[in-house]
Amino acid sequence: MNIALQDRNAVVCGSSGGIGLAVAMELATLGCNCFLLARNETDLKLAVNMLPGNASQQHRYYVTDFFEPEQVKETIREIVSAYPIHILVNNSGGPKSGPITGAAPEDFEAAFRQHVVCNQILSQAVLPGMQQAGYGRIINIISSSVKIPIPGLGVSNTIRGAVAAWAKTLSYETGQYGITVNNVLPGSTGTRRLENLIKDISRKNGVEFEATKKSMMEAIPLKRFGLPEEIASVVAFLASPAASYVNGASIPVDGGRTGSI
Repeated sequence: MNIALQDRNAVVCGSSGGIGLAVAMELATLGCNCFLLARNETDLKLAVNMLPGNASQQHRYYVTDFFEPEQVKETIREIVSAYPIHILVNNSGGPKSGPITGAAPEDFEAAFRQHVVCNQILSQAVLPGMQQAGYGRIINIISSSVKIPIPGLGVSNTIRGAVAAWAKTLSYETGQYGITVNNVLPGSTGTRRLENLIKDISRKNGVEFEATKKSMMEAIPLKRFGLPEEIASVVAFLASPAASYVNGASIPVDGGRTGSI
């Protein structure tokens, strides 16, 4: 099975930590040059120095804010003017938790810009180079809520679904050029976002943090949370030549938690 990524360039968004950094680590291990995007320069510097590589590989970071689409547009223009991009991993922090009945219209607008609009900006920028190379992988890290909405994540459920529909539509148009578009749907994964979500649920229900955590794990057939590295392994496969006939798919990586086929 060919999963080698030597001489490939990847833009990995939200990669200063968590799942994004785990993805960059895995891609770099397979020989890819990784360009990290996030808004915290201190964390980005630490992250890029953690990436494995050899003398022929180069890794870089770019500071950009996904709440500012014009800034993202300027950043990706700078990157594609200097490097052909073969792999784009769209990944950004999820909207804040809360019921949909209490969400302000501005919350939806901000989340739509952060996810759908920025994904579109990034994809439009990298597609010409992918088409020229005859090789492209656009991989969106979304959420298992694409399959079944998660209670208490009203804005997130809405926007994640929009990203999935956007990606499926894009996959129809790009496949003929050797460019695939797929979604990875993490379930409960050991990141800061999950920890904050557990804290919010615990406060709301008046339950201890560890009790809430245990209850959430019990709902997962594997009886544990996922690791960022486990999400990254699936992303790396989709980015590789081995996944050349996987297109337009939404793949849960959730320990079997999602209750749909």
